[in-house]
Amino acid sequence: MVAVALDQYALGATIVVSVFALVVAIYTFVAAKKKVAGEEAPTEAVNCVVSAANGECRSAIAAAADADVIIVGAGVAGSALAHTLGKDGRRVHVIERDLTEPDRIVGELLQPGGYLKLIELGLEDCVNEIDAQRVFGYALFKDGKNTRLSYPLEKFHSDVSGRSFHNGRFIMRMREKSASLPNVRLEQGTVTSLLEENGTVKGVQYKTKDGKEMTAYAPLTVVCDGCFSNLRRSLCNPQVDIPSCFVGLVLENCELPYANHGHVILADPSPILFYPISSTEVRCLVDVPGQKVPSIANGEMANYLKTVVAPQVPPEIHDSFVAAIDKGNIRTMPNRSMPAAPHPTPGALLMGDAFNMRHPLTGGGMTVALSDIVVLRNLLRPLRDLNDAPTLCKYLESFYTLRKPVASTINTLAGALYKVFCASPDQARKEMREACFDYLSLGGVFSTGPVSLLSGLNPRPLSLVLHFFAVAVYGVGRLCLPFPSPSRVWIGARLISGASGIIFPIIKAEGVRQMFFPATVPAYYRAPPVKGDN
Repeated sequence: MVAVALDQYALGATIVVSVFALVVAIYTFVAAKKKVAGEEAPTEAVNCVVSAANGECRSAIAAAADADVIIVGAGVAGSALAHTLGKDGRRVHVIERDLTEPDRIVGELLQPGGYLKLIELGLEDCVNEIDAQRVFGYALFKDGKNTRLSYPLEKFHSDVSGRSFHNGRFIMRMREKSASLPNVRLEQGTVTSLLEENGTVKGVQYKTKDGKEMTAYAPLTVVCDGCFSNLRRSLCNPQVDIPSCFVGLVLENCELPYANHGHVILADPSPILFYPISSTEVRCLVDVPGQKVPSIANGEMANYLKTVVAPQVPPEIHDSFVAAIDKGNIRTMPNRSMPAAPHPTPGALLMGDAFNMRHPLTGGGMTVALSDIVVLRNLLRPLRDLNDAPTLCKYLESFYTLRKPVASTINTLAGALYKVFCASPDQARKEMREACFDYLSLGGVFSTGPVSLLSGLNPRPLSLVLHFFAVAVYGVGRLCLPFPSPSRVWIGARLISGASGIIFPIIKAEGVRQMFFPATVPAYYRAPPVKGDN
């Protein structure tokens, strides 16, 4: 009996020891796995890329394979936006049709308000080393009279002024600065279409420089492909108007009557512009109403410039103007105007000339684009990521309202001034044009007010409307004093009616509510999505 008991005890002890050994083996195996995982974790952390914008850690392979934002176009708007978002830690992929230096006859004058935005974006050094010229205001010429209109820069740093330059040099500087950021990738390619899925833009399809078909994906695609955009139609309701064309010349070794000023000649049939674009060159833009211009090839254009335009050019620059015609480097550019009429689309946004254009008479295009970029940057900064396209789209509806003070002021002024400055056989329109010149010549608030609007330093739509109708009332006063006659009173009434007919359609296109009462638009108060919502 004792032997049997001892055998049972030995068997039980063996079972217990075996179970204990198995538990120890399992524990040792699990501990070893945890140790290996713990040793590998730092390696994974070293190889990850942390976004300054959202603090997320992604593997280096994933970071190289995709982007937070795709930007179509690397002009003024695209390059500035790429640098701005890249500086905020976003991974940006820019696709530009042609990365060589552009050669354009517009986009050469940056207003002081635009230069302030350039400073705000940290891009002010892009006007250095390109022989850019400082611009301090305008000189206005009409029928042998002239007046100087200075920018009201007294309250700003001495470096603040307008800048004029070769458009291509300015763009190349901004491209270089954008490409210097490690998280910004510039690629030459032609975007052929937006990639959509269930109404949401997921990315783009494009052809590389070598003709290879490629696709790129990002939570947000920003289309900045300029005035000839072939992508805007799906993102907005484009109502493009072409009121006139610019004929461009370059005058060499020419001294303008007022140094460091833009010159506007109120000529017949429409304005002529002169402004410096380097220390030795002056750009001349002759406005030709309508969409057809005289032929350059058969000499009609040269004859038109010499017989119609040259006699109206100030005598100080007449010979240089004729010499530029004889040199033969005459170029043309249609002037487009298009109010912003977006279709809010999840995953995509329009900016720059692809989104909104105005007559280039006042040189406000770059100022509007840079101001828009500041607005968009401030809206995107609080967001951790951009992956919830519907929520982001709803939030970014506020962009269209917040941009209005600057954009609508410059757009409306450009359209209204162009119509006022053009010659007309109508007596009321003649009086309005004369009144505008005399009003600006009064000096004081009568010149600094309108010029501060034009320069982007005081983007207040209500101030614009008040000055515009002050010009009309001033014109009526000139007609009716000292003794009104029935014919003069009738012309004055038509002058007021004509002024209303000029400005009110432009205001309607811009949006009365967003322009004058933005605080009544619900999107104005839209807050960033909370952390769990995006």
